Amino acid sequence: MSYTKDKIQFMSASLDALSMENTVSRIESSIFDHDFMQHCVVNVAKLVNMQKDTELANSVNSCDLINIDGMGVVWGARFCGHTVPARIAGVDLFHNLIAMSVNRDFPVFLLGATEEVLAKTVEVIKTKNPKLKIVGYHHGYFWDDEEAVVDKIKKSGAKLLFVAISSPKKENFINKWQDKLGVNFVMGVGGTFDVVAGKVKRAPVWMQNYGLEWLYRVIQEPGRMWKRYLITNSKFAYLLIKEKLNFK
Repeated sequence: MSYTKDKIQFMSASLDALSMENTVSRIESSIFDHDFMQHCVVNVAKLVNMQKDTELANSVNSCDLINIDGMGVVWGARFCGHTVPARIAGVDLFHNLIAMSVNRDFPVFLLGATEEVLAKTVEVIKTKNPKLKIVGYHHGYFWDDEEAVVDKIKKSGAKLLFVAISSPKKENFINKWQDKLGVNFVMGVGGTFDVVAGKVKRAPVWMQNYGLEWLYRVIQEPGRMWKRYLITNSKFAYLLIKEKLNFK
């Protein structure tokens, strides 16, 4: 299944320029229709990495729904003339889909993170959403026995699968096993479980709105993050100029 309306082509990626409401509505309709939808979000770092990582680029562009998560990408796309109504943060979409699953009685499966973080995530979600059907969960360190995990997901009867594994592993895992997962919707949620479990704090809303979440990460972990963001943001600025000039 694929949609063509509201699609934009930006830095070799086929992105869906949608609002949160429209995104949730499409996902809900897909599940009701018993279709399979593979979803992902892109931010500045992922777009930059896609330029050289062919497997990652193929995994992302094969998705049925690709939201823009990152104000840098929103502003960059707008700078190049595209209409982008809003940023769809992965963690916000996750919470919206959990609420939808409660309302529609859709069972979900959680995959990823460490056992400790995953257990806390399940606890928090169940506390906030006691009527949610969590039919299974598994930590993200299973690479020696992927088939067994895929079989566990299929047998659970879940309709939605959330995969909290780092990029590009989650995109490539989902793309590899999509036909055998037995779910109607699968979404890579990156570090969302860390946020839900309280291990990682999100930037204040004003920093999110101004596209400064990367700076908040640098402030939290300067030794590990400053070089990564300096290089990634510099590459993105260069790619953005090329995109604007349509220079190949």
